[in-house]
Amino acid sequence: MTVRTRKLLAYGAALAVLLGVFLLYTRPQIMVTLAEQIWFCFR
Repeated sequence: MTVRTRKLLAYGAALAVLLGVFLLYTRPQIMVTLAEQIWFCFR
């Protein structure tokens, strides 16, 4: 693989991860669950 191909694959993977995280934040139930888990962690 060339350096350019590796760089494009890395950018594509990073973009996919960021898109996945963004989609999780648009679901209210995920945010409630995350907040509850953090709350119970420090209780």
